[in-house]
Amino acid sequence: MAKNFIYKFGGASVKDSSAIENLSKILRNRLRNQLVIVVSAMGKTTNSLEEIIWKKMGNEDFSQNCSILKGFHLKICQETFPEEHPVFTLLENLFIKLEKDLERPLTQQNYDEFYDRIVGYGELISSRIVAEYLCLQGQVVVWKDAREVIHTDSDFRFAKINWEKTRIQTRAQWIPVLKQFPILTQGFIGSDPKGRPTTLGREGSDFTAAILATSLDASSVTIWKDVPGVLNADPKLFPNTQKFEELAYPEAAEMTYFGASVIHPKTIKPLANAGIPLFVKSFLEPDAPGTKIHQDAPSQSIPTLVLKKNQVLISFKVTDYTFIEEGHIHQIYEQLKKLKLRVNMLQLSAISVSVVIDAQVFKLEQLLAALKSTFEIRYNEGLELLTVLHQKPEEIPALLDGYEVLLEQSTRNTFQAVRRKSTI
Repeated sequence: MAKNFIYKFGGASVKDSSAIENLSKILRNRLRNQLVIVVSAMGKTTNSLEEIIWKKMGNEDFSQNCSILKGFHLKICQETFPEEHPVFTLLENLFIKLEKDLERPLTQQNYDEFYDRIVGYGELISSRIVAEYLCLQGQVVVWKDAREVIHTDSDFRFAKINWEKTRIQTRAQWIPVLKQFPILTQGFIGSDPKGRPTTLGREGSDFTAAILATSLDASSVTIWKDVPGVLNADPKLFPNTQKFEELAYPEAAEMTYFGASVIHPKTIKPLANAGIPLFVKSFLEPDAPGTKIHQDAPSQSIPTLVLKKNQVLISFKVTDYTFIEEGHIHQIYEQLKKLKLRVNMLQLSAISVSVVIDAQVFKLEQLLAALKSTFEIRYNEGLELLTVLHQKPEEIPALLDGYEVLLEQSTRNTFQAVRRKSTI
């Protein structure tokens, strides 16, 4: 029996009318039943929606932001569809719903839930436009709402998957359709037990592809990117990058753990457990081989560079002249867990604990408030965390030239440095 397979297209692959036309060309000889197509929000839509939420939080007028966002999608449709096409009504209705949801009350306490309800509109809008365009080209797909099958808990913005329920619902609702037609759906979004919208973490559409692949026992997942495959560094940040032809699951997982943006961190584990290969290919060169991530790949020793921006370094110093004990670390981690803050780097000294985290709205203030009675706390914002896997010691100084290093540590396999541009 033919197996299902999954394609995932990110925001850059649907960012404008020519990108959507290119997506259609990629699918021309590849579209068939048994295929699930997962799409992200168009271009920088998620950023735009986050800005609208932030303005509402600050009691600022965001109507112009909504108009610009609507105009962006409307322009794509005008360049892509005939004047009387029903996509314009679909778009209008989605923006009416968005504006109605934006009227809901927003506080620090319900920020994460409100965020998930609003930000998911990016994927709903883009998937509608792409599905309608494919059908217009005679490439018939069935649009499905991912929230009906991706079931999560209520941990808004970082929702955890109910794997059993998701598998049961995906197979029950989608397999009968996939026997006749391909399905087009959204990445990043799900729903909690009360039916409220949730999201799977920023850039979580890759994870959606992995969830659907394991639920449907797919033969493979292909992520279509604007790079030729998995590279040893981001070509926008570092020169002379190298492409991996193959990667083993553990090496790919390690890269994503440290922040490599080419694949969402949660993507690898379910695919590795199920033995489903992951292909990372270029939507600009769809016939090129890309990178294959699978269990039988040879090990790699090429130095890999990962740079995470917008980092916060926080140092917790005990105030009573005692040494750092396990209880202190536990206390800090309890608060980090409560605030859903992931530690990207940890360093201990006799009297202090230093952690590096992603900057998140409100979270730093809440963390400081919770721990200031126990620790003397200092922090620096606007930093970068550089991680080098399989480092060559002689190459490290060049990577730090022109930067002030606030913290660094090295193991046999990994070098990390917290840095900022030197002002001298």
